[in-house]
Amino acid sequence: MNVYPRDLDNSPDRDEAEAALNVLRRWASSATEAEISQIDPAVARLIPGMVPVNYPSLSRTFPEDFKVDEAYKASLPDLQNGPSSLIRGAKQQIQHVGISNFRLPIRFHRKHGEDVMLETSVTGTVSLEAEKKGINMSRIMRSFYKHAERTFSFEVMEAALDDYMSDLDSFDARIQMRFAYPDKVQSLRSGLEGYQYYDIALELVEQNGVRQKIMHLDYVYSSTCPCSLELSEHARATRGQLATPHSQRSVARISVVVDCDADCLWFEDLIAICRRAVPTETQVMVKREDEQAFAELNAANPIFVEDAARSFCAELLADHHVGDFRVVASHQESLHSHDAVSVLTEGPTFVSSSLDPRLFTTLFHVG
Repeated sequence: MNVYPRDLDNSPDRDEAEAALNVLRRWASSATEAEISQIDPAVARLIPGMVPVNYPSLSRTFPEDFKVDEAYKASLPDLQNGPSSLIRGAKQQIQHVGISNFRLPIRFHRKHGEDVMLETSVTGTVSLEAEKKGINMSRIMRSFYKHAERTFSFEVMEAALDDYMSDLDSFDARIQMRFAYPDKVQSLRSGLEGYQYYDIALELVEQNGVRQKIMHLDYVYSSTCPCSLELSEHARATRGQLATPHSQRSVARISVVVDCDADCLWFEDLIAICRRAVPTETQVMVKREDEQAFAELNAANPIFVEDAARSFCAELLADHHVGDFRVVASHQESLHSHDAVSVLTEGPTFVSSSLDPRLFTTLFHVG
């Protein structure tokens, strides 16, 4: 008898596929994992409740003795440096890409006395050309750490910036370091001393081949409303009515381009500029005589937010260390449920037609 085998090249229909699947399931339900693996680990997925067999079998133990050699490192995938065909979205230049808020201890010079070691938050970014997929973020940190053991200054920041511009082959780059700088201040009358902490940021920017050094300082002060002061005095004088003017904690963020040709602008120098402009800085150590003195100091220096911006401006214009600058002031009203704010700029560096929607909310000083 002649047997004619079925043409194996024909595509099976649905009924034949279901029959074959049932046969495979019956066999797999009694087969061992090894037998299933010999055929195909994917068979396990066809059996309800059965865990697919790993193929090949993977180790679940951390390989503490594994050593990485150059050949192995060269074999590792690097998607960020892949071809432009891997770019998602528009092939557009990115002005800033990098890392923000990696922290490390950095030493800083004081104008007087020994250096101080401070926890510092670092932001480092570079520009990315339209045809490049991405950057290796860790290179920014590695470049920075190479210089972190040195006492920091703008010069050392420049060395770090040069390194990662070269490492990442970028045309623009930026480094910013933020920290709280302690400076001992004396009370107004009691002779007590305490540390005032100033939020400071140093920024180094290279854009279109031009490098700028920028210092930012948040200065916290009390602002007594001149209008409220006059109305209070009017109530006293005309009706014998006790009244007090309203005053509130206020913050000015001073940003200055440091003149590279001038001698050093110390942190203490910028703080002193602010104190000359608005002397009602909030106090650290206070006894009753200091509190009374502070009330008298506020009465002698009532100030609207417009006055504050222009007072800071006058002192900054008079200092030869300072180039372009910006003053952002916020008087966090005790009379109103809103704040009084002002922005004043000098020179093109800080001019902007748009403001960060949360700019003024970042000026709250929580102590």
